Amino acid sequence: MAKVTVRYWAAAKAAAGVAQEPYDAATLADTLAAVRARHPGELSRVLLRCSFLIDGDPVGTREHETVRLADGGTVEVLPPFAGG
Repeated sequence: MAKVTVRYWAAAKAAAGVAQEPYDAATLADTLAAVRARHPGELSRVLLRCSFLIDGDPVGTREHETVRLADGGTVEVLPPFAGG
């Protein structure tokens, strides 16, 4: 298990009620399952629209179960942003 920090941005931050929090997880899928368990409701719905960065690298279309996390790493939760 890796100890990671999950950072929430924009609508994800509002739904979580915190800017960041620690989790113990081996993969991105494990992390997101733990996030959903801790924050049922609106955040679970927001996560369906989010993209993710792992230590600054985009996850893209990779299956979340295949995205391994490093101890001390960061998962950025990025809802769609408006602007131009």
